[in-house]
Amino acid sequence: MLRELRVRNFAVVEEATLEFGPGLSVLSGETGAGKSLLVEALALLVGGRPSQDMIRAGAGAARIEGRFEIEDVDGVRTLCEDAGVDHEDGWLILCRELRREGRHRAWVNGSPATAGRLREFGGRLLDLHGQHDHQRLLDRAWQRRILDAHGRHEGLGARTAAAYEALGAIEARLEDTRRAAREGRERADYLRFKRDEIAGAGLEPNEDEALESEARRLSHSEELVELSGSLHHGLYEAEGSIVDRLGEFAARLEALVSIDRDASPFRDLLEAALRNVEELGRSLAPYRDSIEHDPRRLDEIRVRQDLLYRLKRKYGGTVEDVIRAGEEARRELETVQGADDEIERLEAARQAASAELAELASELSERRRQSARALCEAVTAALPELGLRGGRFEIALDAYGEIRATGAERVEFLVSLNPGFPPAPLRRVASGGEMSRLMLALETALIEVDDLPVLVFDEIDAGIGGEVAHRVAARLVRLSATHQVLVVTHLAQIAARADAHYSVGKVTEAEGVRTSVRVLTGGERVHEVARMLGGDPASRASRAHAEELLAGRL
Repeated sequence: MLRELRVRNFAVVEEATLEFGPGLSVLSGETGAGKSLLVEALALLVGGRPSQDMIRAGAGAARIEGRFEIEDVDGVRTLCEDAGVDHEDGWLILCRELRREGRHRAWVNGSPATAGRLREFGGRLLDLHGQHDHQRLLDRAWQRRILDAHGRHEGLGARTAAAYEALGAIEARLEDTRRAAREGRERADYLRFKRDEIAGAGLEPNEDEALESEARRLSHSEELVELSGSLHHGLYEAEGSIVDRLGEFAARLEALVSIDRDASPFRDLLEAALRNVEELGRSLAPYRDSIEHDPRRLDEIRVRQDLLYRLKRKYGGTVEDVIRAGEEARRELETVQGADDEIERLEAARQAASAELAELASELSERRRQSARALCEAVTAALPELGLRGGRFEIALDAYGEIRATGAERVEFLVSLNPGFPPAPLRRVASGGEMSRLMLALETALIEVDDLPVLVFDEIDAGIGGEVAHRVAARLVRLSATHQVLVVTHLAQIAARADAHYSVGKVTEAEGVRTSVRVLTGGERVHEVARMLGGDPASRASRAHAEELLAGRL
């Protein structure tokens, strides 16, 4: 529910604050006073397109702010959560600022927002009727949704959309599988060769490093034997070897320790050195004996290394990369070989999903036809009492030729407002006032299913009066039992039935003209209704007429 609207420096409105309650609220005033400006302000607040001439002359910026109570409004809390907007207190404040210089700005509960974000929130809070730019009545998608809501088959529509998406997913996977199989078959010989070549090589991880180490030993075998033998002889075997010399040094150190006990740690160090040199000398002999001089083995290693080099150049930088490439080729071949089974399975799934979609779409089409007949009868029956005598409302259900996410047919609202003329799309035949009254007929027909909380009507009373005005007022009152309804009107019959009445007027000052808005009560309201009736609001007869209208006796 819209609780408060604040407008500053908007067109000729210098500053205005309107507080709204539930039920029916009307705005009245002399022609040209600026009544529709407040509707335009609301349109901007919910994402309408701004222009520089909307900013009051002499002001640098215009600002519009609306405070909505959202405790019971479906979908708004989810929008808040998606946008990261705090909503815990149950209020939503939309704000729009138009700037003469720089970018226009917008906020939702104090958080910066785009015009698109305002439209998202506005689409769940408020609907404007009377100006073509802000009428969901002209939107075919909304027409389809409202028909489905009237027939209470939104659930069937959602299932149809889900079935369409499921079929699309299966078809996409089927196409991917067919393409992969087709490409796989073209690559099968290559993949088979690659798999067999790598598998036949019998590669081991890090094999190239091990081969390189073995090849280095074999190619330097004579040098290794000579070096290790020389070291063994000099350290351990020769007369006067390092081991013998260290033994002599050990005897001298014993003499030193016998004189100076503090030198005993030197003895431990020398004993450790002697043991290590003895171990080194002994170990060099078997190492020398283990070295092979095997030119044939070296040739085998060179051949193996050449194979590894070629495989690494073809399939990867390391032996591990080559092994992985062989495994990938094996898996891809298995996929190709199993593709026919997968294609067959997906074909069966596609046929089942297609049949389910066709069944759901057929049921949806039939229920739409039934709902369309009922809705057309209800709206057409309401048109005469709304001043559209001879009008006829129809809903066209045109088959697409293929089933879509929204069903098998396009939904479009048609109307004929003159006998003898065929129904045509609403935009082509209806004026602003007629469109508002059409929307009023629809809203009252949909009163139990339309959950939009705030409805704003402008131009709804264009070209009507007398008994039709009373009937339009009655419809608005009925609608205001379940919605908050705001109406810009020049008809006393509508104004008299309102729960709240606001007067919009011009004030001429030295600085220029400005628009003022005030709430009417008591005698002020009687005076305004008398003016709207066309008489002299100061005369006793006009006031009596107005009082009778306000009392509901007319």
